[in-house]
Amino acid sequence: MNPQRRTLLKTSALAAAMTGIGMPLLARAAEKVKVGYLHTPAVDGQIWTGLETGAFAEQGLDLQMIKFTTGLELFQAMIGGSLDVLSTGAVVSNFPARGQGKVFLVNNVEYATAQLWVRGDAGFSSAADLKGHKISTTAGTTAHVFLDRVLHGAGLQEGKDVQIVNQRMTEAVTSFISGAVPAVALWVPFDVTVRQKVEGARMLVDASAFYPQAAIVGGWAARNDYYDKNPKLIQALIKGWVSANDYLLSNTDTAVATLQKKHYPEVPLPELQNQFKASKYFTSAEWRAKYADGTVTKWLQQVTDFFVQTAKIANPVPASTYFDPKPYLDIVKA
Repeated sequence: MNPQRRTLLKTSALAAAMTGIGMPLLARAAEKVKVGYLHTPAVDGQIWTGLETGAFAEQGLDLQMIKFTTGLELFQAMIGGSLDVLSTGAVVSNFPARGQGKVFLVNNVEYATAQLWVRGDAGFSSAADLKGHKISTTAGTTAHVFLDRVLHGAGLQEGKDVQIVNQRMTEAVTSFISGAVPAVALWVPFDVTVRQKVEGARMLVDASAFYPQAAIVGGWAARNDYYDKNPKLIQALIKGWVSANDYLLSNTDTAVATLQKKHYPEVPLPELQNQFKASKYFTSAEWRAKYADGTVTKWLQQVTDFFVQTAKIANPVPASTYFDPKPYLDIVKA
């Protein structure tokens, strides 16, 4: 036999043997993905769970996690090219309606994550009592969308009956704590600070009062060009998320305890458990049904309608266009 051919056959046999016992000759490098996120369980719960369980690594992904304070800042960074994808709350229905971002995955319904808190010394017993007062919040976020529902339900109009003080959430909470404003619309976990710092403060209402008629969903969006050029990577993200989501729901106590220990050490475990309960989660199969029957598209569009009205978005892109359920439906079979 030709010596070169003998060598080639030996090399091929060795490579095959190594692969057969789980030792590939050449390990493929993990794909790096720049992921922007908000540090609240409703947004990053599945992500950290997937990173802890190896769900994303199994899909060949190396998530580069970059934390932001608001969804507005997340989208601005992604549009500018600093992020590939992002996970956020209600703002996922905002920028894509402007043609800036493609939504491909939802995390949960922010069932009770948005909350309206009032000072105990303000004498408020209902939302109607807010007339003539200031309310701090971060405009264009989940908290603002929720506050709009509250005001409409009480027959109040923003700018006419109440004054909205637009601040970053940390500053909005600080204003409430100092007494500069008697009310604040926030999202968890900022309620922890309010409970600790303001004696007598109480939650007047949360977003659960408006479910499901005015459900607010949070989820994932990708830069338009990134989404178009990386269909396999988007599929890998969804597969990793599906594994993490179902693990989180089937092993909730263990998963939440790990989240608290490794990613929310400043939040007592009972408090984090309550924050987890503030969102409405569904199994991957349950989500499939809601993708397929148009429920998710409807929920996204409801919040888009709010942004179209308040932000005066010209020629908005409908949720039926900016949300692409196909990759998820292809992966999660009925």
